[in-house]
Amino acid sequence: MAEHRYLIALGSNVRHPRHGLPPAVLRAAFARLDQEPMALEAASAIFSTAPLGPSIRRYANAAAVVRSCLEPVALLAHLKRIEADFGRRAGGARWRARVLDLDIVLWSGGVFKASDLTIPHSQFRRRGFVLQPATQIAGHWRDPLTGLTIHHLTARMTRRLDPGATAP
Repeated sequence: MAEHRYLIALGSNVRHPRHGLPPAVLRAAFARLDQEPMALEAASAIFSTAPLGPSIRRYANAAAVVRSCLEPVALLAHLKRIEADFGRRAGGARWRARVLDLDIVLWSGGVFKASDLTIPHSQFRRRGFVLQPATQIAGHWRDPLTGLTIHHLTARMTRRLDPGATAP
């Protein structure tokens, strides 16, 4: 069975009864990502970020690189079980508060499409809360659709043009 590498985005903005505040939830999630059928290769720092959508609670966000023999759909199912173990309920309003959110951003196999999963994640290029931690641990990974590295995508998102500069 072939081994794959995955870039996973992690987020939390709800206290967990056992693990505590969102940063501690992400540290506990890192530990779960380092159990069979996965092995944690790298974990980013944990960042505090503003929420998207109607949520008023700030998020703790991070990224992880894991190795696994699971194919993408099977890995997604495994990540959903981890979310459920942490108390996340399926369904509900988009962008609502959540104990744990785990998203597959990229994988070593390039592009993947299924009815319930698209890799690369469709929105990751526009989300600083994904790119900033991912740059720490996987800055050299390339987006298979644009050919740009995560480092380059982050720089494009955060670059500020000099007000006196002219476009080429």
